[in-house]
Amino acid sequence: MLLYCGKRGLSARTLKQGGHRDFLQSRHPMSNAPNRVLSLTDCVAIIVGLVIGTGIFSFPAFVAGTLGDANAILMVWLAGGVVSVIGALCYAELATAYPSAGGEYHFLHRAYGPNVSFMFAWARLTVIQSGSIALFAYIFGDYATQLLPLGPFSSAVYAALIIIVLTGLNLAGVRQTKTFQNILFVATLIGLGVLILAGLTSGAAPPPAAEPPPPVTMASIGGAMLLVLLTFGGWNEAAYISAEVKDPNRNMVRALLIGIAVITALYVAVNFAYLSVLGPAGMAASKTIAADVMRAAFGDAGAVVITFVVLFLIIDNTNITLFTGARTAFALGHDFAMFRFLAQWDTVRGVPTRGVMFQGAVALVIVAAGAFARSGVQTVVDFLQPVFWLFFFLTGVSLFVLRFRDPGAPRPFRVPLYPVTPALFCLTGAYMLYNSLAFTGRGALAGVVVLVVGLPVLLLARRSSRTA
Repeated sequence: MLLYCGKRGLSARTLKQGGHRDFLQSRHPMSNAPNRVLSLTDCVAIIVGLVIGTGIFSFPAFVAGTLGDANAILMVWLAGGVVSVIGALCYAELATAYPSAGGEYHFLHRAYGPNVSFMFAWARLTVIQSGSIALFAYIFGDYATQLLPLGPFSSAVYAALIIIVLTGLNLAGVRQTKTFQNILFVATLIGLGVLILAGLTSGAAPPPAAEPPPPVTMASIGGAMLLVLLTFGGWNEAAYISAEVKDPNRNMVRALLIGIAVITALYVAVNFAYLSVLGPAGMAASKTIAADVMRAAFGDAGAVVITFVVLFLIIDNTNITLFTGARTAFALGHDFAMFRFLAQWDTVRGVPTRGVMFQGAVALVIVAAGAFARSGVQTVVDFLQPVFWLFFFLTGVSLFVLRFRDPGAPRPFRVPLYPVTPALFCLTGAYMLYNSLAFTGRGALAGVVVLVVGLPVLLLARRSSRTA
């Protein structure tokens, strides 16, 4: 069976021999293999930057309201780290066996062919990445406006400015981007450390609960885990830097495991600090949970400090989402002539130039439309979760598919306890997909609509690839 890739078909045999990457290099001299410039420290900083964001300042309140028990709250955050480690082991095998700037797009392409991978790229380009960038930018605008308002459209102005600045930074080169990311990584750790210290040393006693907490049930655990795993979401984006990592056979799995361990420790410690000051009932009732803890420890000045921490985290998230999203656009451009304009890699700066510009432009369009300006966190959860978990599940299954179809491929890292470990990952993905559909209800239809709109675009892309 032929898989259409640009102007000519690429056979399954060629793919088996690692031809996808060699084919791209021979066809596109401008887009030679990305340079391996990212160290283990760089990768850990990127992973932590991808994961730790505004979610840790909002979702713990929802988790506390769902569970109501301090021990259960801490356990689900620890469980989120365990589930993430299981998934990371699976991604480490895929990323070291098939390193590519296309990340999950590349895995899905090899396992299922161009149709599924195109739909994944479509979802990332139009909603998952671009929407996330716009959302982060608007949150940045809301927080920045509290410090220095710029008029009636202050949030939108700040949102557009941060996208433009970070797009320019990414265009400047991968070295500049990773240096900036490392600085943000240190600032993030310091900020979270201050928050944890504030919670542990404030001396404030948690207020007594007005009524007994509801019993912890499987349904409440499922709802809580949906939010916990959303807060852990992002480590999978490390797949998009697999072609740029030094010594990837060792560093990919090490970076994933170290990064998730750091994130889990921070998340559990932050929630312990929240519980120490506010208790489960206070957490559930708080709309600005981190500011409330900092205010209890340091007064109003503490709330201002945490605002700056949140700003650093949002910049961190926006920057790295731009970084990884552009690499999906680059990979898509190679496989479909309709998107060939995206298939450009500047080997001097180590940047998929047009992918970066395209990703930034789409995000600016969303900001201009004001799509997420007043929608709230829950709307974004409803919109993004089902699509995300669908392709997350398919990526897990692709490990089984590629082991079966491509048994001779070198696998520098093999997931331990195969097939149990990837089976657990797939079951988790399926459960969370079901949970997201049940939890979001009608909100999930928006993601389905996006996928349906992508179908005619896929037909046009396939037709243009055949005739180009």
